[in-house]
Amino acid sequence: MKRLTTILAVLACFLLGATAWAGSITIKGSTTVLPIAQKVAEQFMKEYPSISISISGGGSGNGIKALIDGTTDIADASRFIKLKEVKRAVNNGRYPVPFAVAYDCIIPVVHPSNPVSNLTIAQLRAIYTGKIRNWKELGGPNRKIVVISRDTSSGTYEVWEKKVLKEARVYPGAQLQASNGAVAQAVAHNKYAIGYIGLGYLNKHLKQLKVNGILGTPATALDGTYPISRALYMFTNGWPKGDVAKFIQYVLNPHKGQKLVKKVGYIPLY
Repeated sequence: MKRLTTILAVLACFLLGATAWAGSITIKGSTTVLPIAQKVAEQFMKEYPSISISISGGGSGNGIKALIDGTTDIADASRFIKLKEVKRAVNNGRYPVPFAVAYDCIIPVVHPSNPVSNLTIAQLRAIYTGKIRNWKELGGPNRKIVVISRDTSSGTYEVWEKKVLKEARVYPGAQLQASNGAVAQAVAHNKYAIGYIGLGYLNKHLKQLKVNGILGTPATALDGTYPISRALYMFTNGWPKGDVAKFIQYVLNPHKGQKLVKKVGYIPLY
């Protein structure tokens, strides 16, 4: 009996030690970066089974807020951090460090049955501010345009607002969606809808539009000719250490994380 008690005590110490050795990483933020984070995390945990990773979306703004509040280790963002967010972070004793992990195009999309194939930045702005409301004005059917947009906590929305709307407001009739996936689904199910998504969410149920006559591709994003391209980021609190540093290094590794970036439809850094 004494021997059994000793064995159980040793086993308990081993299990407690194993729990202590196990690491965990929390990632929150952009739904654009979400497929990258999920794919990389899946492979990373296969190579480092003692480290568990929890991932959720919610938008770039919410991810950065979580980093400032100390409720996430990594904030995914499809835009750069704002000065007011940096100030809030510093006031909270936190120091966001950015890591570009991929490049992306924001792609305007319509239903595959829509005959329109190209729109200018000016036309996109007119659609999203409510000045153009019928597809007939753009060479399409005599039907009202159903405008699908991201909500204001989205980094994709903020890049769209800056590069397409030129700081103008989306008109009140637009339908706001909380994720790239929701926008893609809404457009795929409505013949008269238009929306915008990250390159990684493009699929056979959507028709990609050219912008100013240029198709959004890895090549046109990298050479700067496509007018709505951007970098995608992961932010850490201070220079990353331990498991977080290991994960960031994995994402940036040309032979590991960057191959997975390409696999999910985004543009690798190298």
